[in-house]
Amino acid sequence: MKELLSEAMDIAREAGRLILEYQQSGFTVEIKPDQSPVTIADRKAEELIVKRLNRSFPEDAVLGEEHGQHEGRSGREWVIDPIDGTRSFVHRVPLFGTMIALMEGGHSILGVVYIPVLDEMVGAAKGTGCFWNGNPARVSTVNRLDEALAVTSQIRGISRLGLQSQFNKFLMRVGMFRTWGDCYGYVLVATGRADICFDTAAHVWDMAPVCPIIEEAGGRFTALSGEATVYANNGLATNGILHAETLRYLCTGGRLETE
Repeated sequence: MKELLSEAMDIAREAGRLILEYQQSGFTVEIKPDQSPVTIADRKAEELIVKRLNRSFPEDAVLGEEHGQHEGRSGREWVIDPIDGTRSFVHRVPLFGTMIALMEGGHSILGVVYIPVLDEMVGAAKGTGCFWNGNPARVSTVNRLDEALAVTSQIRGISRLGLQSQFNKFLMRVGMFRTWGDCYGYVLVATGRADICFDTAAHVWDMAPVCPIIEEAGGRFTALSGEATVYANNGLATNGILHAETLRYLCTGGRLETE
C-alpha cells in the first residue's frame, strides 16, 4: 500500500505541475451539460494521470471525471478528479486540487489530494496513516461544536435537501463557518486546521479520495445520511468527535432533538 500511495502522489504532483503551466499561460472555459466549467487543463491533466496509471497498473480500471471509464481486469479501479474546484481554478483562487483514489470491492482504500498552488500533498492508504507533505497528519481534538470550524464548498444544496431550518440552527451553534471548500476543505480537516467539512452535491471522484484520508488521520467520513459510502452524491468529514452532533443538524433523514 505504501508503494501504491507513493506512486499516486508522484502522479498527482506531475499533474499539478501541468495544471500550473496552463494557469500561467491562459485557457478558455467551456460549460458542460451539467453546467459545470471545464478547461483544457482539466482534460490534459486527466490524460496525463490515465497514461501514468495505465503504464504502472495496466490491469486496473480507471474512472475519470472528464473521459469516463477505462476497463480493467484486476478488480481494482482508480478514480480521478484532475481539478477538483475548477470554478476556483477559473477564478485564480488557489484552493483547487488534483484528486486520485483507488477502489477495491466498492470501498476506497487509497486517496491523494494535491493542492498545486500551495504545494500541499495529503495522502493515505488503509493501514498506512495519513501524511501531509511527508509528515503524519491528524485531525483536531476539538470536542465542542461552539469551538469548531466548519467549512463547505457551497450552500445552495442546503435548501434542495430540505435542510435550511436545521442548517440555520447549525450556523448559530458552530464556532466559525467558512466556505473554504472543494477538496481543500477536507485537507483542512485531515490536518487538524478545520473540524468539519461537508458537501451537499458531489460525485464519487470527489468523495472517494477523501474517505481514506480522513479515516487514516483519525476522523470519520460518511454521507449526510450517516451511511458509510462514497456513492451518495454528498459527504461529511469531521474529526470524529463532532460527527454525531453534526449529523443531528445535517443528516437528510434525521431530526433535531428538542432545543
